[in-house]
Amino acid sequence: MSLSIGIVGLPNVGKSTLFNALTRAQNAAAENYPFCTIEANQAVVPLPDARLTALQGWVGVPKAIPARVDFVDVAGLVKGASQGEGLGNRFLGHIRDVDAIVHVVRCFDDENVVHVKASPDPADDIAVINTELALADLQQLERRLEKLEREVKGDRELLPLLEMARKVEAHVGAGQPLRGFPESDDSAFAALDQEMRFLTAKPVIYLANVDEEDLQSDKVYLAATRQIAAAEGAEVIAVCASLEGEIGGLSEEERAEYLSLYDISESSLERLIRECYRTLGLISYFTFNENETRAWTIRDGWTAPQAAGVIHSDFERGFIRAEVIPFSVFAEYQDRNLIKSAGLIGVQGRDYVVCDGDVILFRFNV
Repeated sequence: MSLSIGIVGLPNVGKSTLFNALTRAQNAAAENYPFCTIEANQAVVPLPDARLTALQGWVGVPKAIPARVDFVDVAGLVKGASQGEGLGNRFLGHIRDVDAIVHVVRCFDDENVVHVKASPDPADDIAVINTELALADLQQLERRLEKLEREVKGDRELLPLLEMARKVEAHVGAGQPLRGFPESDDSAFAALDQEMRFLTAKPVIYLANVDEEDLQSDKVYLAATRQIAAAEGAEVIAVCASLEGEIGGLSEEERAEYLSLYDISESSLERLIRECYRTLGLISYFTFNENETRAWTIRDGWTAPQAAGVIHSDFERGFIRAEVIPFSVFAEYQDRNLIKSAGLIGVQGRDYVVCDGDVILFRFNV
């Protein structure tokens, strides 16, 4: 499974600059006027994981294949986007396909970079985007309710779905995102969400685009963004998109040296993906053969057969056992044969819950 992240925000908050920096693609236009992005930019980015590179060195294979993250940068949304204002809600369709939303908030002043209003106002800017996402959900839900009300007359089994749709409409209509919907674990809600891919049900991480000097401190804009996120139970990552753009084309060594000047130990990409993984409840496990090491993304709590199914459905269907080495054990011995001699390879059955960093060899038969 891959992780898909949608980047949203008002026009000219730094989304495309950030997209270029995060993906190092440098292919998304980033200009000083609203609606510079007129088509959704997409990029597949390898998930940075030092454990995978270390494992490659220990087992001595030529390739390391990381897990992937899909980034989608959509056009800036404005008030009325759900009604077709600006570039309209065709871009909201791109957001429905992602696993998580990264909401970029402008937290800097620059008279040379135009803003949709006289000056940035994180509270108002965030409210505009959240309102448009909610209105888009309500529009879609209204159409579904009309259809359900007709269908339920001939099929009473649809009544729980209709009742849930009405509850969802009331919740969103009251200005509450579905991320906090009290009945989100109900099977009827799950069925609706799977069908409609509610925008306000997606996890959100706020990315505060700040000046270089504000990276290590909470100025007024950043503090306001943190306060809003805290009320929603969301996380905030402070990023200087222009700085990230400068280091995007550097080598790993040069990037590390550049970041150290700002007392930053990791890139925005690493911090962002780590937080998305945590928010979505994802972990990675590793496999290797004579040609490659590889990282696989799964949900935390998945059993060995479920994890095997990410590689191929036959692995899950014909699962026999999993031979598991915790990453900490591999780091200590750095050789599978030594680990085997020490009796530290765990032979696990169908009920084993995979841990983050496990190095696994699956045995199966079909």
